[in-house]
Amino acid sequence: MKKRMIFIAALLAGAVAQAQAQESGTDFTPHIHGTVRGKYEYQPGDKAGRFEVRNARFSVDGKVTDIVEYKAEIDLSDEGKIKMLDAFTRLKPVDNVRLTIGQMRVPFTIDAHRSPHQQYFANRSFIAKQVGNVRDVGATVGYQTGGDMPVIVEAGMFNGSGLTNQKDFWTNNVNFSAKAQFFLPEGFNVTLSVQKIKPDHTGVVMYDAGAFYHARGWHVETEYLLKHYAEDAFKDVHSVDAFVNYDIPLRKCLFSKVSPLLRYDYMSDHSDGIRYLDGKPDENGTLAVTDFQRSRITGGVTLSIKKQFVSDIRINYEKYFYRSGGIPKPSEKDKFVIEFMTRF
Repeated sequence: MKKRMIFIAALLAGAVAQAQAQESGTDFTPHIHGTVRGKYEYQPGDKAGRFEVRNARFSVDGKVTDIVEYKAEIDLSDEGKIKMLDAFTRLKPVDNVRLTIGQMRVPFTIDAHRSPHQQYFANRSFIAKQVGNVRDVGATVGYQTGGDMPVIVEAGMFNGSGLTNQKDFWTNNVNFSAKAQFFLPEGFNVTLSVQKIKPDHTGVVMYDAGAFYHARGWHVETEYLLKHYAEDAFKDVHSVDAFVNYDIPLRKCLFSKVSPLLRYDYMSDHSDGIRYLDGKPDENGTLAVTDFQRSRITGGVTLSIKKQFVSDIRINYEKYFYRSGGIPKPSEKDKFVIEFMTRF
């Protein structure tokens, strides 16, 4: 209820800002966006399926002055749970420089930084879902160069705990994230990032390197992540994501394009950085395997109505390969997926 009230208050604030804009002549008009993803999954091995509303996101963003921006985003159904995702203020004191404070996506990785409507597959890669850290609370500084080969650099300090109870969370650790994106000619991009977090007693440092090619209807991408635990509390985690997508335009048809795509991703045994004892979080316990080593091949097709990433139908099949002794989680098995995504 509290999160709903925060989001409603943000909408009311936007309405007030719009009224003020009419008096001052400055454009304070808030922008409202949303993403709804509904899907059906069927796991042949279990002979069972399910419907799910994966996301029902709403956001409002805008300006209150020429240099002050804001954003608030809430997910009313993140796998059935309500979550406050983004809540930040951003300052742009000079050209190409931005300062952000609040709750936000951390500047780290390629795939984990995509919003749901920008995903190529119905389900995220292991880097984005299991291994990487997506959001946190903190402050960042960003800088962007111009020219034929622009570079975007962003770095910040964060709690390092993810989306936790912020009121009672205090830390004396320096937790950070930094990312550099190099936009090269002919549609090439190289992205490097690093992040340090401390979800519990053990510090964790992650290094990520990725590249993609996006031009002439093709999107080809590969990414590698290394996760290191302090004092060798757990073995280093390695994760890989590689995929290819090709857009085929259609005419005089319900769909504007059809996009066949194929992905391979892998992760070694992974710990979420929390200590466990007898299967439950306990400060007297040790780090344990929370996701077993596995690889996956995902194939499918995306049917786009109008523009891509606005209204898509994603049809995927996921084939999992676990190491000997690996125990799959209930939703991490071979499956067919059909998802309808709408962005407004």
